[in-house]
Order: sequence, then C-alpha cells, then structure tokens
Amino acid sequence: MLQALDDAAVGQWCRAAVEALSGSRSRLDELNVFPVPDGDTGTNLLHTAEGALAALDAAAPAEPVWTVVARGAVLAARGNSGTILAQLLRGLGDQLAAQPPAEGPAFADALQKAADGAYAAVADPEEGTFLTVARAGGEAAVAAAGEGRATLADVVTAAADGARAALERTPGQLAVLREAGVVDAGGAGLCLVLDALVRTVTGTEPVRPALALPNHHHRHEHAPHQPPPGPGSEVQYLLADTDEAAVERLQQRLAELGDSLVVVGVDTPTGREWNVHVHVSDVGAAIEAGVEAGRPHRISVSPLAPVRPPEPAPGLRVVVAVVHSDGVAALFAAEGVRVVVCDEGGVTEDDIHEAIAASGAEEVAVLPNDPALLPVASRAATRAREEGREVGVVPTRSPVQGLAAVAVADPERRFGDDVIAMAEAAAATRWAEVTVADQEALTSAGRCQPGDALGSAEGDVVVIGPDLASVACDLLDRLLSAGGEMATLLVGPDEELGATVCAHLSSTHPTVEVVRYGGGPSSLPLQIGVE
Repeated sequence: MLQALDDAAVGQWCRAAVEALSGSRSRLDELNVFPVPDGDTGTNLLHTAEGALAALDAAAPAEPVWTVVARGAVLAARGNSGTILAQLLRGLGDQLAAQPPAEGPAFADALQKAADGAYAAVADPEEGTFLTVARAGGEAAVAAAGEGRATLADVVTAAADGARAALERTPGQLAVLREAGVVDAGGAGLCLVLDALVRTVTGTEPVRPALALPNHHHRHEHAPHQPPPGPGSEVQYLLADTDEAAVERLQQRLAELGDSLVVVGVDTPTGREWNVHVHVSDVGAAIEAGVEAGRPHRISVSPLAPVRPPEPAPGLRVVVAVVHSDGVAALFAAEGVRVVVCDEGGVTEDDIHEAIAASGAEEVAVLPNDPALLPVASRAATRAREEGREVGVVPTRSPVQGLAAVAVADPERRFGDDVIAMAEAAAATRWAEVTVADQEALTSAGRCQPGDALGSAEGDVVVIGPDLASVACDLLDRLLSAGGEMATLLVGPDEELGATVCAHLSSTHPTVEVVRYGGGPSSLPLQIGVE
C-alpha cells in the first residue's frame, strides 16, 4: 500500500485511468444526455486521459510528472467533460508539481483546490454535473484527513466514495438526468478515474453497483438545457501567442455567443497555451474571437446534432467545405461555411455525408477543394439527395478556388443558379501550388530530386528549383503572363516566404491586387489563385 504519490505512482494512476475509461467508454457515451445528448462523453474523457499518458511516455526524465500529465491532458482535451477533467488534472499539477511526493493531507488539499479551479474554468457552472462530483470528492478527502483518517489510502478512498455518493444524487439536481433515468456521464467518468486512483494506492478495486443506462424512449430533443433545434456546433481550439487579458476578453465574447464554455490554460515549452471549448450557433464568430485574442490552432468544429439527423429545413442553405488545415478551416468558418477538416487519415464519404446531414439544411453546396475528393463528395451528395436534400458539388480543386466560390455565393438566388455562379467563379481562378519534392521523379518540367522546390499549375509541375521563394516567384510570373487582376496567396507556416512573394509581386506586377492569407498546411508552403 502506497504512503505517498510519487512520480511512479502518478504514472501508474494515469495508466489505470486510461484502462478504466477505455473499458467503460461505450457505457459513458450511452449515459450522455447533458449538456447535449451527443453520445461522446466517454470518448472525450478517454481521449483526454490518453493525451496525458502519451505526454508522460514522451517526456524528458527530469521534467516533473505532474507538470507533464497536466500539459498532456489540457492540450489533448476534447469536449466539455474532457476539458473539465484536464482542468482538474492541471489544478492537481499546480499544487503538487514542485512538492515532495503527496501524502494524504497534501493530496486532499490539492484535490479540493483543483475542484475549485474547475468551477472557475467553467463560465456558467451547473450543479448535478462533473463539477459537483469533483467538489464532493475533494470535500470528502479533506474531511477524512481532518478526522484523523489521514493516510493516503484513507484519503483517496474517501474521495472516491464521496464522489460516487454525489454522482448518485445528480438526477435530483438536473431535470434532464431525472427524466432520462441516468446519472451525469461526466461525473461517472470522474468516479472511474478516482476508483483507478484507489486501485493504484491500495491494490484493491472498489466494489460499485452498475450504472443504469438511459431510458431510450426519453425525448432528448425536448430536454431542458438543450440548445433549440437547428444548426449548432461544438467549437474547440488551442490558443497560443496570447495573454491573460486577451483570454479574459475572449471568454466574455464567447459567453455572449454560446454556452458550455470552458477555457483552460497550461504552460508549454513554447509558452502558455489555452484549450477553448464552447457550444455556439455562429462558428465563424467563435473562431474570429480566437483570432482576435491570439493564434488559434488545432481547430475542431463538430455539429451538435440530435440523436437522429435533422429533417431538411425548408429554405435553409449552407455551404460545406473540406479543408486540410486548421488555419484554412478558420478562413472558411469566418465566412459562415461549415468545415470538414482532413486529419492524417483523410476524409471519407461518410465524413462529408455526415456534415451535410448535420447541417439541417434543405440546400447544400459542397466544396471538395481537392481533385482527389471530387468523386468522394459526389457520392456523399448522392446519398444526401436520396434523403430529400438538394445538394450541388462545386468542382473546386484547391482552397483558393473554394474561397473564390464562397465570395460569390448568394442565398437570394435560386439554388441551382447559385451553384453555377460558384462553379464559374472557381473555374475562373487558376490554381497553383509550391511544395517540396519528397522523392526522385520525372515531371512535366524534368526530373526532380528529393528536397527540390516544385511549382505546379493546375496539377502539372512547371517549375523546378533549389528554393521555395525563387520557384514561387517564377511560377507567379508564368501565371500572370497570361493575364490576371488579382492573386490570392495562401501561405503555410513559412511567413518569410509569403513576405518575399508579396514583395516580388509589388515590384514586378504592381497593378495586380494581392490578397494574402496565413494558416495553410505545412505540406503545402504556398497555394496560389490567379483571377
């Protein structure tokens, strides 16, 4: 039996928590009816705990374990409950990282302060939730230590028992839980995490009754606290290059835009970052608020769809765009476009179809923004048409063509005419890319070697050179020799490349209007559109 939580014990607890959440993920997902019944609480809690464990496995030996766990959890946190769990772990880290291995009283005090910090991180805390369960666990631990039951085993057992008792009371605190016949899913997940701590410290698994699953006849769509029917999204992103004052302004703005707002900060090797989570109807405004506050990245936008996809809303029209980076997602979202972000596994027909269905719109224009995704988007559109929606795929082969299409979209036109206008704007935008060769190959411009800079137009390589800047300038000269009044530049992480290209255009093509955006994917240092 452990007397103190040293680094090794914290690591064991983290692994035990991941194991417990993994085994109960599906059950927690089924319990999930608050704040919205989107069935992902278990998945989000597991993803957050796995982030903490992954950070621990990759950390340098000298770095304090509590600090690593907190950072990994905050940066990986997903969803409402996952973000609050991350805040709880960060609160523990703040109290215990620079201290000797925590014995019972020290851990009890840290847990209570961490629960208080979790309340403070949530803009509009509700009782009968994860927060209530966390506070009860902290209070029970402090009470045990104050009553003389001060060993680490006594304290963590009291915390787990107190949390479980509070969990059983949650249906009496939230009508939506009582109507569904369930306890709070996030609180149930926290109980699993605390039981994993008991097992780590004592070697014994607490015996608990099984959690009742929800009454599936419960009508989620009419539950209290649920956002009204219609489009709504969970927006989450990490925010860097900011400060406390800017984050405070961001919180105020997001509280005006939506609910379920949780903002958690953590120190990283490159500076402090914040995990921002909110439910909103205006995705673009939520992301724009992040841009004003700092540098949002790893942006995630998920529809808050009811259990069944909504019926098409007559007269409602949306645009759905596929993008390859968080920065590009922010550009489209700021224009009111629903985005599907490609991850390492790419985008599937199901992903696009789900975005179309979740929009709730009767009329949907889809922008694939990639030649390889045109047939994928067409198949998803066919499925959506069979469900009663009118869907048009605008054949955009690059994000710059997609931006041109969005610029001319007009919801006052007939839908068919609007799709045609968007397609014409996209076709009038010649697209090009600058990238780096990763292998030897024979191209239209000759043989390239790994590391060569490549300039392609409409998918064909036309320039090969030793560096990105010279190739980009040469490529633009070739494109503009055929005419053009405006050049759109979508720049990746290399801001210096963007500055060099803009300077070249200013001196060599002074009559050409230049529009420059950042946030392009690292795999494509520069994307170009010429109109």
